Amino acid sequence: MINYTIYIVDDDDAVRDSLRFLLETAGYNVLTFSSGSEFLEKYDPNLVSILITDVRMPGMTGLQLQEELNLRKINIPIVFISGHGNVPMAVDTMKKGAVDFIEKPFNLTEIQEVISQLTAEAQARADEAQSQRANEELLSKLTTREQQVLGRIVAGRLNKQIADDLSISIKTVEAHRANIMEKLQVSTVADLMKVALHFHSTKE
Repeated sequence: MINYTIYIVDDDDAVRDSLRFLLETAGYNVLTFSSGSEFLEKYDPNLVSILITDVRMPGMTGLQLQEELNLRKINIPIVFISGHGNVPMAVDTMKKGAVDFIEKPFNLTEIQEVISQLTAEAQARADEAQSQRANEELLSKLTTREQQVLGRIVAGRLNKQIADDLSISIKTVEAHRANIMEKLQVSTVADLMKVALHFHSTKE
């Protein structure tokens, strides 16, 4: 069984303690923080995790924390809890990637049900992030010239066109292609395209 980690970010000690008790009793690994900045310092991208955060907090608000996570491309399921929630706020957080929004005073059973429903989402996002890190590691092995060749392969340029673009011979292009495929651990051009396109799509 996967040991999911639940991050709780709330400046209210009582809320943090009650959520921690509930979720630890349910078998989850729980880490609590009193501020968004503290959470960002301790966040571990290698954990399969879910974030529960208050909307209104001193310093960095929950909404600002969500913005910062988006900027850092940290793709973690977020559940907002708030005593000041309203429909427009909920809609806005959902558009930015939140997956649920619960108003205080909340039912602890409801929180547990929401977390149970999000475990599959958390696993999917963690798998995606791991795949992306693996792609980045492979692509970092390419030389500058190999990156130039790869970019043109992705753009649909033929070997002769790539050779003309870079003022090199077709045989040199072919050699670069072979090196690229070896370094990226792919055996077909289709797989090569998948790695490259997936990397570029997550960077946009």
